Amino acid sequence: MLAVSLRDQIRNEKIRRRISVTDIAQRVAKLKWKWAGHIARRTDGRWGSKVLKWRPQTLPVRSVGRPETGWTDDIKRVAGSR
Repeated sequence: MLAVSLRDQIRNEKIRRRISVTDIAQRVAKLKWKWAGHIARRTDGRWGSKVLKWRPQTLPVRSVGRPETGWTDDIKRVAGSR
């Protein structure tokens, strides 16, 4: 048991280091990039790479507000449009 309360105001990063647990957000991001690299290297024409490049021909009416960020939007933000 760590015996840590909210009053101690210890940051999550420090607690994770203390108990040797990785941050789940970092783990998910790492796996996402690993999968993206796997898909990008495939040349056999399977649906994975086709889906990432697909754009619908008839666009539905957009809802009001900021558009939702997609899976490829995050990759483009970090890696660039290439």
